[in-house]
Amino acid sequence: MKQKIIDPWGSELLEDYEKIIKDFGLDIFDARLFPERNRLMRRNVVFAGRDLKVISDAIKHKNKYYVLSGIMPSYGKIHFGTKMVVENIKYFQEHGAETYILIADLEAASTRGVTLEEARKRALDFHIPAYIALGLDTRKTTFYFQSENKEVMNNAYEFAKKITLNEFEAIYGNADPGKIMAAMTQVADILYPQFKERKPGVIPVGVDQDPHIRLTRDVVRRFKDRKFFLPSAIYHKYTPSLDGDIKMSKSKPESCIELPEDIKSVKIKINNALSGGRDTLEEHRKLGAVVEKDMVFELMKQHLVEDDNELKKIYDEYTSGRMTSGELKEMAFQKMEDLMENLVKGIERAKKQIDGLNFVKFK
Repeated sequence: MKQKIIDPWGSELLEDYEKIIKDFGLDIFDARLFPERNRLMRRNVVFAGRDLKVISDAIKHKNKYYVLSGIMPSYGKIHFGTKMVVENIKYFQEHGAETYILIADLEAASTRGVTLEEARKRALDFHIPAYIALGLDTRKTTFYFQSENKEVMNNAYEFAKKITLNEFEAIYGNADPGKIMAAMTQVADILYPQFKERKPGVIPVGVDQDPHIRLTRDVVRRFKDRKFFLPSAIYHKYTPSLDGDIKMSKSKPESCIELPEDIKSVKIKINNALSGGRDTLEEHRKLGAVVEKDMVFELMKQHLVEDDNELKKIYDEYTSGRMTSGELKEMAFQKMEDLMENLVKGIERAKKQIDGLNFVKFK
């Protein structure tokens, strides 16, 4: 029987979320655990997690906990998955979480061939400003570069003593030296907020990053004397490719929208997206759209329409046949134009905040 692998560095598409939950022992996301749920939680875009009751209890009882995420500065743009991570970070920030953002410059060097100097420049010039533009509250956020954090590196080496090559290969599929170093550093990053004070933590990620969570939880179990909390995780679905595949990918640029992207290019991609509209206008008016097949509606649901009542109205109009796929695409384009314009302006404003950010100062 073939080993089931989720590769956080790969591009394999995962076609069945229920199967993922079963195969990897995830918990189905229970939205009732959380107050004032954000759009992703309300619409089942967040679909699974690990130990989220611990985080729910921390929110309910106003106990200390943290939310942590990393920036991979290997590319000059971000994608919708990053946007969802930031939105979930923002949710936990607004509900009492201490927030940590690490810049994974060492991982970028070991797995993507990006120099530390270039990684720093990309992070400061674009990635951090983009996170701020998407809603990250810098007043509640602590930043650091992996390459400067000796405590993370020292602990990564310590943690590696308890991980076998067979276990690493079972989780990741293969074990080249760059991946091993990157993964062990991520384990230490995930636990870094607990080095001085033990407390629960939640990591918002796409499910392709689950191997890092599983490895970290294994490490915690093997270092019981250090009394770490097992890290919790919250997983969002992929934003599907505009051609109908489960995940947008840079390998298919014609069906992938980047953030930011030239709006003329975006309009062409939206117009060419897989539609749930019928073959003829007459048939569409009679039968209505098949929303489940419509990638533009999915984009609206995940990212472009905040108000649930507005989305319900669009759904009713489209499935009844009163709204055509062309009209839906035009609406999506207008909303996407606003999103891109606000993001670009937000990034420029955020660049002015860089000097005032709370970076950890290491001796």
